[in-house]
Amino acid sequence: MEKLKQRWGIDNNWSIIAIIIVFALNGSFATWIAKPITGLLGLSPNTVSSWVYYPLRILLIFPIYQSTLPLVGWLFGQFKFFWAFEKKFLSRLGLGFLFKEN
Repeated sequence: MEKLKQRWGIDNNWSIIAIIIVFALNGSFATWIAKPITGLLGLSPNTVSSWVYYPLRILLIFPIYQSTLPLVGWLFGQFKFFWAFEKKFLSRLGLGFLFKEN
């Protein structure tokens, strides 16, 4: 636990537990949200090959997960951590320009 606290710049155990819970809940939330969106797009395993449906669904889950992570983190009082996490993660993907200020 001490290594995680030091690595993430956190000072108490509750924050680590909250962060782990947020990662888990947000993953489930993103997959739950993706199901009706794929339905709206007319995609389902019955209408499209599974070889097409599941990769498309995973590609859809990724931006949903990234955009809802700070929101779910905020609900657990960890917005600052998850906002910094998002900026760092998206910068590594080459999308850091989204957070640059003029």
